[in-house]
Amino acid sequence: MAHSLSAKKRIRQNEKRRARNRNRKLEIKDQTRVLSTAMTAGDLVAADKELKVLVKHLDRAAVKNTIHKKAASRKRSRLTKRLNAANKAVKAGVTTTITTAKKKKKA
Repeated sequence: MAHSLSAKKRIRQNEKRRARNRNRKLEIKDQTRVLSTAMTAGDLVAADKELKVLVKHLDRAAVKNTIHKKAASRKRSRLTKRLNAANKAVKAGVTTTITTAKKKKKA
């Protein structure tokens, strides 16, 4: 238990920051699920809108140091790549389902 006033204040600040950071991460996870659901349903127009919202959340979390900026960039890149591949498949006339599973690497 903290005894000094400054240590008690630090505990209060840390609790608030932790709550904010957890909320930002949950928003990212929830938005990722919404995007994934839209893509698997084949609604690419909605998926494009959801991606824009997700990118906004990712960038905000990166600026606030909730997640690392390169981690945010990596997630943004991978999700954009997936959406672009789905759009390309639709334009080519391929009607396969969009998988969310990661590919296995060869040993």
